[in-house]
Amino acid sequence: MIYTDNRQEKLNVDEEFINSLEKVCDFVLKKEEVNCRYQISLLFVDNDGIREINRETRNIDRATDVLSFPMLDYPNKKFFKDVYMDYKFDETFLDGDELVLGDIVLSLERALEQSEEYNHSYKREVSYLVVHSILHLLGYDHMEEDDKLIMRKREEELLGELNISR
Repeated sequence: MIYTDNRQEKLNVDEEFINSLEKVCDFVLKKEEVNCRYQISLLFVDNDGIREINRETRNIDRATDVLSFPMLDYPNKKFFKDVYMDYKFDETFLDGDELVLGDIVLSLERALEQSEEYNHSYKREVSYLVVHSILHLLGYDHMEEDDKLIMRKREEELLGELNISR
């Protein structure tokens, strides 16, 4: 289940927009072998909103495009698909029978700016940011160059399979 909360007024968030992002989420999770019921919260904000959250949670006083707040811990740089079969998530990580994967905060304002900067569609940019953030929720990271290459390759593979091109 994906829970959405629109806390910005600069860009339109309608049912079609939400449905398209839910399809992206479902596709990525299926491809990453999340074969259980799950929860993700997707919060839409503007640049001021994400700057405030970035400052409060990371001590970085600037706007960014997306923030991910994973709920699960992954040992030794493993991803969800590497640990799920061998690890039983206890009730700490469950809401009923749904595994709580985490929260995504997305600045739609910054997504629009970046789509113009990179000369591709707004849909592509928002989809990319959602894919990127879901991969973070599933244990991917890009702090080290090797990890960054793995994550970027996976992002492009998934977007390609979704037929969302630059």
